[in-house]
Amino acid sequence: MEIKELESALEGVLFAAGEPVAVERLCLGLEVDRPTLDAVAQRLMDQYSYDRRGIRLVKLDTSYQLCSAPEFAPYIRKTLESRKPARLSQPALEVLAVIAYYQPVTRAYIDQVRGVDSAYTVGLLLERELIEEAGRLAVPGRPTLFRTTKNFLRSFGLSSLEELPELPDSSKEGEQLTLELETAVERLKAQEQEEQEAPVHQESEL
Repeated sequence: MEIKELESALEGVLFAAGEPVAVERLCLGLEVDRPTLDAVAQRLMDQYSYDRRGIRLVKLDTSYQLCSAPEFAPYIRKTLESRKPARLSQPALEVLAVIAYYQPVTRAYIDQVRGVDSAYTVGLLLERELIEEAGRLAVPGRPTLFRTTKNFLRSFGLSSLEELPELPDSSKEGEQLTLELETAVERLKAQEQEEQEAPVHQESEL
């Protein structure tokens, strides 16, 4: 398959998917190796950007996805305003910050850090697919572990967890941990605010 045809095929697959598609899956479906796929994806990224197209191709950790161009966010938001997810509450941001920075964690750990029961908030974050179960801890009772999802990365405009700002030294307990959590929440708030004005990810129309 020629490069131009590969570009069109990749574009079609990502548009039809309407969600991130793993690199390995793309390589298998398009019958190309990883370097070739990355090169084709980069060509599309550059082309969309250079031509100021209404869509962008973004890399999310080890996946690719089509999304809208950020400069057209006002028009998209005005047209599709009802589709924008509600902003997260302060408790939800706190729980999400604990999970994002210390994952995988149990609900008991989240409750210990926050000082309150987090069962309801964890349930809401699971429903919004910002977190997911990540197995069970090998201790009596086998409590469930939680981690963030790819949807978390998309929602906060991150390509990978490595892009989360580093926290100060977390070796201290008590007040220091609370301060770090507050800092993390403020960062997530800022990133969520930026994402509210950023691209809307393409949904499949098939």
